[in-house]
Amino acid sequence: MSVFSKYIFFTGLLICFAAAAFAQKPQNADQEKQKNHWVDSVFNKLNRHDRIAQLLMVRAHTNKGVAYEDSVAGVIENEHIGGLVFFQGGPGRQAALTNRYQKLAKVPLLIAMDGEWGLGMRLDSTISYPYQMTLGAIRDNTLIYKMSQFVARDFKRLGMTMNFAPDMDVNNNPNNPVIGFRSFGDNKINVAKKGIAYLTGMQSEGILTTAKHFPGHGDTDVDSHFDLPLLPFSKERLDTLEMYPFKEAIKAGITGIMVAHMNVPALDTTAHLPSTLSRPIITGVLKDELGFQGLVVSDAMEMKGVVKYFPNSEADVLALNAGNDIIELTQNSVRAVAAIKKAIRKGGINKKEFIAKVKKVLTAKYDVGLNHLQEVSESNLYADLNSEESKNLNQQLTDAAITLLKGDTAIRGLIPFKKTALLAIGTNQITPFQLGLQRWYANNNVFYASKTASAEELNQLLAQLKTYDQVIVGIFDTRLRPYNKLDFNNNVRDFIGQVSALNNSVVTVFANPYTVASMIGIEKSSALILGYQNSLEMQQSAVKVISRQLKPTGTLPVNINSAFTFGMGIAAR
Repeated sequence: MSVFSKYIFFTGLLICFAAAAFAQKPQNADQEKQKNHWVDSVFNKLNRHDRIAQLLMVRAHTNKGVAYEDSVAGVIENEHIGGLVFFQGGPGRQAALTNRYQKLAKVPLLIAMDGEWGLGMRLDSTISYPYQMTLGAIRDNTLIYKMSQFVARDFKRLGMTMNFAPDMDVNNNPNNPVIGFRSFGDNKINVAKKGIAYLTGMQSEGILTTAKHFPGHGDTDVDSHFDLPLLPFSKERLDTLEMYPFKEAIKAGITGIMVAHMNVPALDTTAHLPSTLSRPIITGVLKDELGFQGLVVSDAMEMKGVVKYFPNSEADVLALNAGNDIIELTQNSVRAVAAIKKAIRKGGINKKEFIAKVKKVLTAKYDVGLNHLQEVSESNLYADLNSEESKNLNQQLTDAAITLLKGDTAIRGLIPFKKTALLAIGTNQITPFQLGLQRWYANNNVFYASKTASAEELNQLLAQLKTYDQVIVGIFDTRLRPYNKLDFNNNVRDFIGQVSALNNSVVTVFANPYTVASMIGIEKSSALILGYQNSLEMQQSAVKVISRQLKPTGTLPVNINSAFTFGMGIAAR
């Protein structure tokens, strides 16, 4: 069977499985009747205020102190909101707060988080799986499916029921300031494949997933957290490129889609109107044209991309009227409920649609088991969220992603007993990459070049490196996130090209693949390995490749420049 045929077979299995995968969906008429009875009984007990509040999700943190925690508790107890979105903090504190908050809720809360690479995206003391850009390099999508199952189990262990993931944006703009490494890449088919593997694995474990950011945030140069991006493309282009992964996700049974704050004139000509507030985009395109019937979630309503032109609670009213079912992070829940209540009374929001939204949210709560709420156990939490099985999977993922762009012969030509320089660029301390290589190249010396090194320092270092038989280089982005441009000074950028030109130079980039475009001369290296991100696991994967303990199988998920294009990647023998 060819690689393509294997993929078609695997994808077909995922799509077929997805329709029946969501664990809590009723399988017969009796279960359907039980669900409808619970939804109707809860709905009928709620007054209009509380029905509106079921459509709101507010922000929660566990790193902001007791006063903040108490303020969230007050909103839950007094406003009867429908859900929480947890941000930064720690798992133990979150488990305790989740139990406290659920006890205060009139109706059990949907609890969500942005967990694109697992709990580690928001919480300390938990596992961070590879970024989606790294996952985009993996050929075997079953690994992504398995990873998403592990993420789902971690979510459930903390009492969470909804993941605002995967990101299904096609990142076809290298200068995108907000998506980048969060995307599976710039190829729409690869993004769709990886996204489907992610969402089906998550949903097979009973977690609601939310593909984002519809209709596609990949080709923007503005961050919607700070302003309103413009998506100036034709409807045909949007339909065949940006929206392609979302259409495939809908076919695969995705439970939710998050709508971005973007102005899209081809779909709605209203000036300065974000897509989150556009009825033609959400109801007209997403629901009517694409047939999506799941939960529609707004992107955070506190973002400048929406509040810049629609302050106060005007945006909340427009968001519901546009077709959103859940309003994420309204600026003020009291004000939002009042404005929505007034809009319903005056006919600004259709009553029948409003009732359907509330019942859809209650149905989702039933589907994830909130009709029988379980308290989160606070014992053995760290061990459960940091299992050896999870750590092993994390290493498997980076092993499968690391990509050899050139230099199969050069790697095979490295000789363990020769005089070897182990150089780290971008840091001033020894790295696990260098420590790992010292085991294989005994006749070694370790060197560093910080990202702010002077020309004089680098010239002296280059002179030393020229005396070595072979130079193994790691380029490290030490920032919290791997952005598309390195923060190295010009001296260091020039130095990278000079080191790459040395004989027997093997270079590994532990950074966003787009950074390679700014490293003039790196293509002259004897071998070039792409590690995508600076993690312990990826450094260990690179050591395995260079020491020939691992055959790299990753392929480039984006186009960097004319020299390094989508799909490149050779397997070292």
